[in-house]
Amino acid sequence: MLIGIGLLTGVTTALFGFGGGFAAVPVVVWADAALGADAMRVATATSALVMVVNAGFATVVTPQRVRGALRGSTGLLLLLTAGASAGALATRFAPPKLILWLFVTYVAITIADLLLRPGFLRPRAHGGQSAQGPRPLPAVLGVPIGAVAAFLGVGGSVMTVPAMRRAGHPMHVASAMANPLTLAIALPATAVSLGGTALPASVGAHFHLVGLVDPGAAAALLIGALPAIVLLRRRPPRIPDRVHAWAYIGLLTVVVAAMLLSDLSW
Repeated sequence: MLIGIGLLTGVTTALFGFGGGFAAVPVVVWADAALGADAMRVATATSALVMVVNAGFATVVTPQRVRGALRGSTGLLLLLTAGASAGALATRFAPPKLILWLFVTYVAITIADLLLRPGFLRPRAHGGQSAQGPRPLPAVLGVPIGAVAAFLGVGGSVMTVPAMRRAGHPMHVASAMANPLTLAIALPATAVSLGGTALPASVGAHFHLVGLVDPGAAAALLIGALPAIVLLRRRPPRIPDRVHAWAYIGLLTVVVAAMLLSDLSW
C-alpha cells in the first residue's frame, strides 16, 4: 500500500507540484494507526522527509528556463524556511486531533475557494507572460505559507499553485515552480522532525522512529515515487489546461475524504 501511494506521490509531484504531502499524510496515518492520535505527528514529519526528496529531485530536472523565474526570490525562500521551522516546531506541542482537523478544514476551504473565486479554473489573460515563467510570489507571504505548510505537512503547493495560476500561468508552469518552493519548506521541517521525539517511549516502543519520522514508511513511499517522477519528466503527458486544473481540485477532494476515514480508525 505504501509503495502504491508512493507512486501516486510521484505523479502528484510531477503533475501538481505537491511533493507528496497530501497523499502521504493520510496513508502514513493509516499505516501507523497503532500510535493512536500521535500517528498524525509522525505522518506530517514523514511527509516532510518524502517531500524533501521528491521536490528536490523534481526541481533538479525542471527546465532552467522555468527555474529562472525564481531569480530575485532569495527573500521569499528565506522567509519560507523561517516559517517552516516555526511550523514544524509547533507540531511538537499541538494536539494531534487539532492538526488533523485543521488539515481537513484548510483543504476544504481551499477547494471551495478554487471553485467559487475566479482565476483558477480559467486563468486570466497575461499577454504571453508565461513564456518567461511565473513571477515570484511576494516575499511577505513566505512566513505564513511556510508555517502553515510545515505545521500541516502539506508542502505549500496548495497555496503557491493557485496564486501563480491566478496570475495567468498555465498549470504545468505553476506546478513546476511549486517544487523548489516546497523544498524550501520541507528541508527545515524535516530537520526539526529528525532532531528528537515528542512521543512517550511507551507509545513508540514498537515503531522504529527517527525523531518523529517513520523511515520505513518514507522508504516505501520513495520507492514508488522516484521512478514515477523520472518517467513523467522524460515523457510528460499532454493534459489540457482546464482538465489539469479540475484534476487538481479532484485530488484535494480525495485527500479530505482520506483524512476523514483515517480519523475514524483512531
